[in-house]
Amino acid sequence: MNSLLLTDGYKTGHHQQYPQGTQEVYSNWTARSLKYAPAGIHKVLSFGQSYAVQFIHDHFQKEFFSQDKQRVCQEMKEELSLYLNQEYDVSHFEALHDLGYLPIRVKAIAEGEEVEARIPLLTLVNTKAEFYWITNYLETLFSSLLWQCMTSASIALLYRRILHNWALKTDPDNLAIVDFQAHDFSMRGMGGIGAAIASGMGHAAVFKGSDSLPVIASLRRFYDAKGFVLGSVNATEHSVMCAGQKEDELLTFSRLLKTYPQGILSVVSDTWDLWNVLENILPQLKDQILNREGKLVIRPDSGHPADILCGSSKELSNGSAQEKGVVELLWDCFGGQINSQGYKVLDAHIGTIYGDSITPEMAEEICQRLANKGFASTNVVLGIGSYTYQYKTRDTFGFAMKATSVVIKGKRQSIFKDPITDNGIKKSACGLVKVTKSQNSFHLEEEVTEQKEKEGALKLIYENGKLVQKVNLADIRNRINQIIKQDYVPVEGLL
Repeated sequence: MNSLLLTDGYKTGHHQQYPQGTQEVYSNWTARSLKYAPAGIHKVLSFGQSYAVQFIHDHFQKEFFSQDKQRVCQEMKEELSLYLNQEYDVSHFEALHDLGYLPIRVKAIAEGEEVEARIPLLTLVNTKAEFYWITNYLETLFSSLLWQCMTSASIALLYRRILHNWALKTDPDNLAIVDFQAHDFSMRGMGGIGAAIASGMGHAAVFKGSDSLPVIASLRRFYDAKGFVLGSVNATEHSVMCAGQKEDELLTFSRLLKTYPQGILSVVSDTWDLWNVLENILPQLKDQILNREGKLVIRPDSGHPADILCGSSKELSNGSAQEKGVVELLWDCFGGQINSQGYKVLDAHIGTIYGDSITPEMAEEICQRLANKGFASTNVVLGIGSYTYQYKTRDTFGFAMKATSVVIKGKRQSIFKDPITDNGIKKSACGLVKVTKSQNSFHLEEEVTEQKEKEGALKLIYENGKLVQKVNLADIRNRINQIIKQDYVPVEGLL
């Protein structure tokens, strides 16, 4: 698709609407409010800027600058003349094509940093006076590429905090599992492959477990990811279990264990009767499971997640399977160890994962209820799907890109938005901006000089058709790990 079509239609007339003599438009991308953010999130995780600029650069190089000028500009003339019901002049598009690159400068906060609301995460400005219109022409594209990356990354960090905190409390010698304890199951529920990739990369900045394969190739392309990037395990689905027939479920389990004599094998276990699997089938396979060089992971897929894993919240007092829940039933069958904190950890040959309707609140409840029963939180892995990542919008963190400075006839002017009918959330910054970092907090300075704008935490990543700074996934993950380490200290003893 012609790259010039990747914008809101109303922006195609803005080159005629700015005051005569406009030479520069300077804008910033900011999370304006955490009003609709999930409970527990107090900052936004900076992530996705490199993806956005590389995507935009590549698209314009392939679908505009390298295409025949007459063809791509004539296409815009014909389409916009029909769209606006009047003759459309494409001379500014022709001039851009003649230039041969995007005349913009992009600066960003380092990815993997956690930033307060109302602090610009990215700035964008044109570098040639005649292309003042390009800054906000690209706003829509930047916004559509950025918001989901940052939103999912910020929510993934909340999960990481929850799981890390509970691991510190209940199994501090096994913190490595937290890297894989929230597994991305969201791809099938996202709004297309682009959304799955954007969200999946946000998740992958924080965790290393995912079933979204396109994310790996994307992280290699946009974030120079090397070697191991994301991992998963051999796993069944309901069609596999159904094909084995209900009356032969025991044989299906046995056959699968023989098919995979080593490594982790995840088997969906509630195609029919989860409690029958736990109380009857697994005990018959106990020796086969314990003698196997690997772990069998039982995957329930329906019901209230905390009740299924931890036992019914209702006081049944009948010792039933429903009252005990998956983790306790696996302990009854396979046993395990009591760790140094006094919590039960299942035998290394058995485990469980739950991946339906998980939310941060549900993750917290699961970990709390496991601890209340004397089990470490590390006994479970949670599948994080579209129930978490698709139920969000650009407004979850109030993301927006707004112009705050212009140059008209050689004179710089600070501009801002502050609707009297709004509650203050939509109020923008004013003028050129500088962001500084002091300890673990970021601070905004408004209406700074051009020299001061060049300083601070907003670093140049793209200028005049060139990627100035290649961001590495490993560096992002290292920053996030430092954030997590600074947040919590080990808690000894029982809750």
